[in-house]
Amino acid sequence: MTSRNKRPIDVVARVARRREGRVSVDGSWRRETFCLPRLQAREKAREWFERFPKSAYMTEIESWRELADDRIEFVMRRLPTAD
Repeated sequence: MTSRNKRPIDVVARVARRREGRVSVDGSWRRETFCLPRLQAREKAREWFERFPKSAYMTEIESWRELADDRIEFVMRRLPTAD
C-alpha cells in the first residue's frame, strides 16, 4: 500500500465502495446502505419511498453524509413488511 492510498479520503472512498448496496436486518428493521452520485442518490431515495411508502413501512433515510467527490453515502431504513 503506497502512502497515497493511506490518505483519509482514500480510506473513506474504499470503505464507501465496500458498503455500497449493503443490506442488513436488525430485529424488525431492514437497512440498506448506498453510496451514489448526488442525483442518483436522490432517485434511489425516491424509489424507496415509492416502493415502500412511509405510512406502511415507516421508511426513512436513517443517516447520510456528503463525500468529497460529490457522492452521498446514506442508509435507508424500513420495516420488512407492512401490516
